[in-house]
Amino acid sequence: MSANRNSNPQHDKLPIRMLHDRVLVRQDAGEGERRSGGGILIPATAAVGRRLAWAEVVAVGQNVRTVEPGDRVLYDPEDRAEVEVRGVAYVLMRERDLHAVAADRFEGGEDSTGLYL
Repeated sequence: MSANRNSNPQHDKLPIRMLHDRVLVRQDAGEGERRSGGGILIPATAAVGRRLAWAEVVAVGQNVRTVEPGDRVLYDPEDRAEVEVRGVAYVLMRERDLHAVAADRFEGGEDSTGLYL
């Protein structure tokens, strides 16, 4: 596998290459305000317990085995290093800091029950 496996055309021209077990992700846009199950608007500044966040994998290093560019992953926003590349904010982390991968690409595709996250 190549050292920088970028499959998303939007990110094909990134001027950096991930090394070893590093993963570069882009946070989902909905990380600010959110709504509770009852419809109450919760501001981004509200103090909540430790909450995991979703992001899209943009690039991976040559030693990363469990995720690919384009995957959606679950990670802890407290354990992150932010970097800006060409005006776009990304998060850089190690593969071991990812908690889960969305079940979209696993066997069975749409017919599979997949992982319940």
